[in-house]
Amino acid sequence: MAVLVIGLLAVAGSLPYWLPRVVVGLRMWIFARINGEEGIPIPGELVPIERFRQVYADPATNGRSRGAALSDLFWYWLSPGAEIHQEHLEPGERYDQVAHATRRFLALPAAEITALAVRCAAQLPNSRLVRLRDLMMPLWAEFFYELVFAERCPPHARDLIVANADDVATALKCCGLRHMNRRHRLTDYLATRLDDVRQPLPPGLTRREQALYLQGTFFNTAVVQQSEASAHILMTLARHPELPAADLGAVIDETFRLYPLFGIAHRITSADITVDEATVLPAGSVLCFNYPAFHRAGFDRPDTFDPGRWESLSVRRANHIPYGIAANRPCPAWRLSPIALRAVIDELTRRFTFHSTAAQTRSLPNRGPCLMLPRGTRPARSALLFLRVRDRWEDVGRGLVQLVLGSYMVWDARRKRLCERHFTGVSTFEPFR
Repeated sequence: MAVLVIGLLAVAGSLPYWLPRVVVGLRMWIFARINGEEGIPIPGELVPIERFRQVYADPATNGRSRGAALSDLFWYWLSPGAEIHQEHLEPGERYDQVAHATRRFLALPAAEITALAVRCAAQLPNSRLVRLRDLMMPLWAEFFYELVFAERCPPHARDLIVANADDVATALKCCGLRHMNRRHRLTDYLATRLDDVRQPLPPGLTRREQALYLQGTFFNTAVVQQSEASAHILMTLARHPELPAADLGAVIDETFRLYPLFGIAHRITSADITVDEATVLPAGSVLCFNYPAFHRAGFDRPDTFDPGRWESLSVRRANHIPYGIAANRPCPAWRLSPIALRAVIDELTRRFTFHSTAAQTRSLPNRGPCLMLPRGTRPARSALLFLRVRDRWEDVGRGLVQLVLGSYMVWDARRKRLCERHFTGVSTFEPFR
């Protein structure tokens, strides 16, 4: 009996070291079984790493959603408004109108971007034990609200934006189901503010679609991605206090290399693409561009966080595309985002130091547990030990939650077929209220 008890205790104590990996593998297997084959992996057998940019930049790599089973899942996670989301619009007049409107909103002078970002960061309260993504979301909610409406963000609007963005991010990471009431409340609010925006909205959209455009572009994608980006940058600084002082630009570049904000970008080919003399990708192929794999190829010690590597490397020539490729609809915030991120990180690291022993992965499902201390304060070893132990045990429970909820959402997305039914003319969207 004693031997059995000791054995059970040993197994239980070892759970954080092996169970999360097993659960992730099982979840990926279930996703593949329900969702089917995603497409042609790039880099992969047909498209080697040295052909990655060539294929990504090909004019025929321009399809977004139509015909890709994977699109149903992303539309499910991003709804309502996935049919208006700039990333998922097919090439054509509607995309051109939406993209032009987005560029106008984002075309602020660098000094104005910096000033706005610093002012938003300066309002963060003193905290001690934080989740970095949660800390960053109200900041970026206020930033993008002011960018869109040219006025300070009232608390009730900030709360609506954060609730929506957090719900989208949580569902994307399979850590929780969607709460559509949170999303609809923001849509309803934005519908009342369409006449107050600082730039013209896309003229080809109905008023309902204009509200969904604002929600998807600025208060889903922009808030979520900037929150994730700043959380990752602070997390890398927190996990590597032993590194000598490094240029912040190099820290950001190295963070995006190790933890790109995009995992897989899928595109559908509109014509045959000749990769080389032996390989042609036929029209209608679904191409899955793997950012993490591309960002690790061609680097010494690719899994090591080393900002110093950028002293001798050129970002433009390296396998490094954090905002995509210019020839294939890059992230519209490719200019604004790094300016704003640098301003926020500069302001926060001027006031605080960050320390963490929690795990950091690309998807950051733990939301970045961290000690945030006033400058000059040293973290207690007991607090860092607590972070490490708590995070490992949370990973056990979180993995099981992701397995159950992720499997359900993949199944539910395939059942609803939001993208497929949209392109066949069958309405699947809830009425605008």
